Amino acid sequence: MAPERESTRERSPAGATAATRPRARLDQPRPPRRRLLPEWDPEAFGRLSERIARFLGTGRFIVWMTIVIIAWVLWNIFAPSDLRFDNYPFIFLTLMLSLQASYAAPLILLAQNRQDDRDKVNLEQDRKQNERSIADTEYLTREIASLRIGLGEVATRDWIRSELQDIVKELEGRQDGHVVFPAERSTRRDVDDR
Repeated sequence: MAPERESTRERSPAGATAATRPRARLDQPRPPRRRLLPEWDPEAFGRLSERIARFLGTGRFIVWMTIVIIAWVLWNIFAPSDLRFDNYPFIFLTLMLSLQASYAAPLILLAQNRQDDRDKVNLEQDRKQNERSIADTEYLTREIASLRIGLGEVATRDWIRSELQDIVKELEGRQDGHVVFPAERSTRRDVDDR
């Protein structure tokens, strides 16, 4: 029995730093705690509220609601008195419609809030896409401008043709004995360009 006591002493911490409750390990998740309120998945609840709100906004809901109300009123007017459950002022019908409205309004608002959140995300994505498009457009504009500047320094087909014509005339003039000086050729080209 003596060895067992020693092993229990080794396990339990002693002294001023000894904790009365077990220490939580940081490398492991906490065990789930019991809660007094029920838990639900907010996304599942949001999807359900959107489905209900979508149904409440349809003509099918209005038709079914109208049929139920008409059947309710006709039953409570023409049924035998011992089978009627809501007499003339139809207080129970009013209570049921109020209950339906009290649940419908928050569900519709929840669905609208979720749609607003999605719209904000979409708007932010559209804004970022527009910024990228503007940046790409500005880049392409700069590239086109640099190409135009570069093309201004490149020999065009018309300029090469005029140079070749001048050289041909100069060669023909040499064959005829008439020499054309380069200065005359440049002034002739300037006159032709105008």
